[in-house]
Amino acid sequence: MAEPAKNVAQQTEDRLEDLAETVREKFDRVTKGTYRDRVVGGRFAEPGDRSRPEKEQKQD
Repeated sequence: MAEPAKNVAQQTEDRLEDLAETVREKFDRVTKGTYRDRVVGGRFAEPGDRSRPEKEQKQD
């Protein structure tokens, strides 16, 4: 009976590893493109990284 129990434990471990990987991938997908990323990528980005021309951004 020890051998079938080892097989079940191994299968369970494999399934849990697959589940963890799936959750990681979905989490990464959900967190991409968040508001914070858009702000950092736009307004607070380095001058060479901005998509808008400089003169549009300077409105003192």
